[in-house]
Amino acid sequence: MKTIYRIFKSVGLALIALWMVSCQDLLTEDPKGQLAVTNFFNSKGDLDLALNGMYSKVASDMYANIWAGFESVMGDDISTHPAANKQGLREVDTYNVSDNNTWVTELWGARWRLVKAANFIIDNAGRTPEVSQEEKDAAIGQAYYWRAYSYFYFVMAWGEVPMVVKDEINYNMPLATVPEIYELIVSDLKKAETMVPANYTKDPYARNGVNIAVSQGAVKATLAYVYMAMAGWPLNKGTEYYQLAAAKAKEVIDAAKKGTYYYKLLPDYKQVYSMEYNKNNPEVLLGVYYNLGIDALTNAPLADFLADYAYGGGGWGDTNGEIKFWYDFPEGSRKDASYFPKIILKNETKLRDWWEDPNPEAPRVVVAPCFMKKVETTTGEEFDYTNPKISMNQNGEKTHQIIRLAEVYCWYAEAVGRSKTGSITEAVNLLNEVRNRANGSVVADRDIYKTTMSYDDLAEAAYNEHGWEIAGYYWGNIATRARDMFRMNRIKDHFEYRKLNPEIEVAPGVFRKEAVSVSGTWNDSKMYLSRPFVDSSINPNLKN
Repeated sequence: MKTIYRIFKSVGLALIALWMVSCQDLLTEDPKGQLAVTNFFNSKGDLDLALNGMYSKVASDMYANIWAGFESVMGDDISTHPAANKQGLREVDTYNVSDNNTWVTELWGARWRLVKAANFIIDNAGRTPEVSQEEKDAAIGQAYYWRAYSYFYFVMAWGEVPMVVKDEINYNMPLATVPEIYELIVSDLKKAETMVPANYTKDPYARNGVNIAVSQGAVKATLAYVYMAMAGWPLNKGTEYYQLAAAKAKEVIDAAKKGTYYYKLLPDYKQVYSMEYNKNNPEVLLGVYYNLGIDALTNAPLADFLADYAYGGGGWGDTNGEIKFWYDFPEGSRKDASYFPKIILKNETKLRDWWEDPNPEAPRVVVAPCFMKKVETTTGEEFDYTNPKISMNQNGEKTHQIIRLAEVYCWYAEAVGRSKTGSITEAVNLLNEVRNRANGSVVADRDIYKTTMSYDDLAEAAYNEHGWEIAGYYWGNIATRARDMFRMNRIKDHFEYRKLNPEIEVAPGVFRKEAVSVSGTWNDSKMYLSRPFVDSSINPNLKN
């Protein structure tokens, strides 16, 4: 297993793709050495190679939910399977994570791999000869961003972790406090904000009319959400940081409306995760792009639907939607594009509601709504849930959307509401843009939020709208539903709800409840994943 210590060991320069070495390579390295860089960063080609190496880690570690951020099943929108090979997920879903959870160990290692790649660029890229300062700044700024991204994962998923900002090894490195980690995150993002461009103009960082690499708008938006996290639990910095979040989100919104940034909302929610806009979505501030058939790195579209579905012979069943969240989700085009509106079971052609269980002698193991956002076909055509014979496999090329403009609208509105300062009118108008699209073409459902609403009501409306916008889409997103609940200290409430696990009447006379049961007594340590034993056995400071 690639632990933090093995990841930060030296590798020979002959391995140019230095962060893509195998486990065996890492296990046999000399831990006393430091990364040899004397003969590297001697040309623009070296700089490009280092950036490609960093982005290859971003892409490969978002291949599937194991690496991307499965801790998001702590949220009230997603659950998992009660048996099969989902033990790692199930521990997170039930808030009882062991320190030998292999899924957690992989996620932990993925974040450290990216920190290593970013540190390598930050420490060395500035001395690349015959490259403009603008290009060097852009490269280093991107590295600062991805280091901040990784540490934001760490502080939200594990809390206190070592703070490694140099390419070095320290087997007794102490844990940094949560405030110290947030200080690093903000510092890195502020540096990135001044170093990366508003828009890229050259391939490979600009392609199909969109930014492929980290740009200024993405950094500002990330800062806005980081400030919201700092305003909430556990730092509880409150009003001042909500004001900072609103101001930073407004910078993005204003720049988009002025045309400085090209970002805009797509008119129909079903387009947001469509193949039509997969490579050129103007709503995506930051995405991870895949290309099936050209790159070895592809994502895994089968994880989000059940094994007993007909499509492509069935999915992996890693996750399914939670029933109450589906039940509370407003009807409209957003709900229809987020979940399977109807399903077809194996060996059938009939469209059914998800709650149907047609064979009492062999009941379905999981009867729950499933998200449809990540599903895609092998041919690149739009997925059609009415076609049981549609061609699918485990490889796909849908973009992982880390931040969307609709999210920034919601963050701005929530931050205005929670700070109780700023223009309710502007916040309400932006929130209505999000909700109007979600409702679809029904005129009667337009502009449901009114400028007469209170700041508190505005904050809750924006919180809920964001949850519905990104529900179930946990593949590396900066702001998942679970993170929203975390910063608002609402995970404990969901824990108590899941313990009760009440039946919900999903249709007249039809009652369903979650397949995975939750038990035990709440304490705030359940907010976090356990730090893996493979590392805590080396560094006692990491013990949980």
